This record gives sequence, C-alpha cells and structure tokens, in this order.
Amino acid sequence: MLEVGIKAPDFELPDQNGKTHRLSDYTGKKVILYFYPKDNTAGCTKQACGFSERYPQFTEKGAVILGVSKDSVSSHKRFEEKYGLAFTLLADPERKVIEAYDVWKEKKNYGKVSMGVVRTTYLIDEQGIIIKANDKVKAADDPENMLKELV
Repeated sequence: MLEVGIKAPDFELPDQNGKTHRLSDYTGKKVILYFYPKDNTAGCTKQACGFSERYPQFTEKGAVILGVSKDSVSSHKRFEEKYGLAFTLLADPERKVIEAYDVWKEKKNYGKVSMGVVRTTYLIDEQGIIIKANDKVKAADDPENMLKELV
C-alpha cells in the first residue's frame, strides 16, 4: 500500500463510457480512489451502491469518487446500469494503476492462495497528496467512513 503523505501516482484510464480520465484532471478536488476486486459481486456491489447513495454528500464536500477494478469498460457499463451508479468506474484490465497503487497482492480464500486486488481506498487531497490510505476496508462501511473523513 502507498504511504500517506506522498504524491499519488498520476494515471490514465477509460471509464464505463470509454472516456479517458487522469488523476491530474481532478487537481483542486479531493479524490476518493477505491480499488475493488470485481463488478457485480456481493461486497463490491454493496460498496459501490453505498458510494452512489451518498454521492450528493460527497459532491457537496468537493470530492470525486473513482472506483477501479481490472474489469473491462463494458463490464463497468453493465454494473453502472444495473445499479444506477452515480460515479465514475475506471477499467484497468492490464493492472497498470492497480500495481502502481500497490493493491495487487497475494490473497487467501478458504486456504487457497491466489493473486488479486485487495480492497483498498485512498483519499487524495486537492494537490494530489495521499492523506488517507486504508487496506482493511469493509465494503459495506467504506462509503460512510470515507464521508466522515471529508472535512
């Protein structure tokens, strides 16, 4: 996981509509950059819907929400449409950003070891500095916890 206090790595990824986003596009806003394992799975859906339900509160506080997984643009589009998600989902099938943010790790599931995205949320300030990093994310609680982090 990246350290609090460092400059967040810039990136360039397509969203669910194929539009390219860069972290540097959001200079002057707080960014909640969260990494999740897979579209349309139980925990990831709870987390995404929680962010979407609170989206107006995040925008009131000047924050942008960007969700990243290794799913494709078309998978993200289906996920967005199925749940009416109000924020941007970024597709990183080549794991460039996932690896730059150090969230591609060995995971154990029922004793089986595999590589995957560790659910991680970063809060990045208006100048692009990481001010909060959490890799012990509980999917259902993350949106509310991040809302409390915004001052």
